[in-house]
Amino acid sequence: MGCMSAPETPSSGGPDEILPVVAPHLRELRRRASLTLEAAARDAGLSPAHLSRLETGQRQPSLPMLLALARTYGTTVSELLGETVGDRDAVVRAADMEPTGAGGWTYWQAGASGRSLQALRVHVPHGAQGDIVRVHPGEEWLYVLSGRLRLRLGDTTHRLGPGDSAHFDSLTPHRIAAQDPDGVDLLFVHTLLQSPTATLCLGPLTGGTP
Repeated sequence: MGCMSAPETPSSGGPDEILPVVAPHLRELRRRASLTLEAAARDAGLSPAHLSRLETGQRQPSLPMLLALARTYGTTVSELLGETVGDRDAVVRAADMEPTGAGGWTYWQAGASGRSLQALRVHVPHGAQGDIVRVHPGEEWLYVLSGRLRLRLGDTTHRLGPGDSAHFDSLTPHRIAAQDPDGVDLLFVHTLLQSPTATLCLGPLTGGTP
């Protein structure tokens, strides 16, 4: 399966839904990585115009976009959002896990920043980002807490229920979607790799919905 280009779709939410702290951090982290707008956009699988709108707060990034940018800049989603976890604590308390919304998903940072792995607790609503296909270096592991998950890996569709897990190479084109109206809750762990080949592909899969 080839990599599809990212469409320039407008933000689904109004101005109040735009994450206000994302824009300055995106620009600051790109400059810290000594990347031009064009180079950073290419590495993250976005167009320069789209990345520019993210940096100026005109667009709200989805969680997959934040993950791609975090890999490009060699950092974590929490740092992109300006969140801090005290001095790389080994323990993250439930009371300190603030929910963050991105692209219809809700997630909670479940691990400390500055590590080579990023752990998240994620709620994926039914129908949210169901047509997003991702391809990037690294590995991903997920565990279904509740609900049922439809996971597309390459040309194969897997249906996972509570207690099921998946561990796969992220270079395999993959798509995550909730199968039930109430959505699905996941534990999600991925590697943070800074790579010039990192890319994010957005668009509906050919051959219909699994």
